[in-house]
Amino acid sequence: MKELLGRYGELLREVDRWFGGCIQRHGDQIACHLGCSACCRGLFDITVLDALYLRSGIDALPEAVQQSLRLKAADRLASLTACNPAFVEPWILNHIPEEEWEELMPEEDETPCLLLAEDGSCLVYEQRPMTCRLNGIPLWDTSGEALMDEWCTLNFRGVDMGRLEDLRHPFLELFAQELLLFRELTRKLLGEAVNELDTFIPAALVLDAGMIGASRRH
Repeated sequence: MKELLGRYGELLREVDRWFGGCIQRHGDQIACHLGCSACCRGLFDITVLDALYLRSGIDALPEAVQQSLRLKAADRLASLTACNPAFVEPWILNHIPEEEWEELMPEEDETPCLLLAEDGSCLVYEQRPMTCRLNGIPLWDTSGEALMDEWCTLNFRGVDMGRLEDLRHPFLELFAQELLLFRELTRKLLGEAVNELDTFIPAALVLDAGMIGASRRH
């Protein structure tokens, strides 16, 4: 498992290098900076692969910090279960109809992420999920395909995005590699490879990988 997570970490660092290059070339158009947490609000789904990688960072925090975070996570998860009684340990979303996911993560939710420090930085920045690393600027594949048509309104104001080809990255290939790693992970956890297994950041704080496989078998 540790070796697999290491390979995923390298894939995530590839995204960081792309983002860093974008800032180098277009820093005057990108507002993202250390301490900016405007997008670190509400809930969004992450893969179990992200959750386990995130957990590796959480487990390296001081014990007192971990205990505080787990108490906050337990409260948040209890509120989610109250919203949808089917969302229970091991906190996997995929057995819940997708149309019910929006009730668990409404767009108007401005609750700060549990992993935000008082100065607006992330307590586990190096282990943050893929979504966190991709958020903020346009996602265009090198093929020219736009993979996301929305980005932070603080970035690239009044800019013709069609001309900024140097923002592009082979994202389709990167996501294909991510899927291969995910299928390898689920084969280890479940005994079979699946393409989707999602949860929330609060669940990553208390996630028991062994229970994921056990719940699937039952």
